[in-house]
Amino acid sequence: MSLVSIGSVLIEKDVLKAYFSCDLHECRGACCIEGELGAPLSPAEALRLQELPEELLKMLPEKGLRYLRRHGPVEVYQGVQYTRTVENKECVFTVVRDGITFCAIEIACREGILGFDKPISCRLFPIRVRKKFGLDYLVYEQHSMCRAARKAGGECKVQLIDYVSSALESLYGPDWIADLKVYVDASSSL
Repeated sequence: MSLVSIGSVLIEKDVLKAYFSCDLHECRGACCIEGELGAPLSPAEALRLQELPEELLKMLPEKGLRYLRRHGPVEVYQGVQYTRTVENKECVFTVVRDGITFCAIEIACREGILGFDKPISCRLFPIRVRKKFGLDYLVYEQHSMCRAARKAGGECKVQLIDYVSSALESLYGPDWIADLKVYVDASSSL
């Protein structure tokens, strides 16, 4: 696997070459449902989820709310904290509207109910942050549920790094994003 280093962040070249634009009408929000674990959380994110306003809780379906109240918002697997899932499926924060799964945290943030957005791992998806040599290492997880997003991104020429650039900027800052874009522009002209 070929790697690039931007500042102190390692990046798989697949991340830089991919096209991606989420198509919720095709995938129906499958990333919030599929898998055995919820969204990976930073310690700060896990802590913020411990005290949620009643307005957010009222958005949740009864099953998710019962599960959240019984088991809490966070689960730990192999030392990593994740959003809790209902019976190892959907995240407890999922809300279905018109057949599409959304994140109640994201909705609450946009409506001014919460002062924080959904976890950074959700905002970065399908990029995942791993560790390599003690550094952040960005990898591109190509899931079958995102086939339509890859197709839409290719048709519209939306690069994956542009699609998630606000999440990358939240994580690494505007100077890092600028350096990344300079690298991508320079390498695409070769």
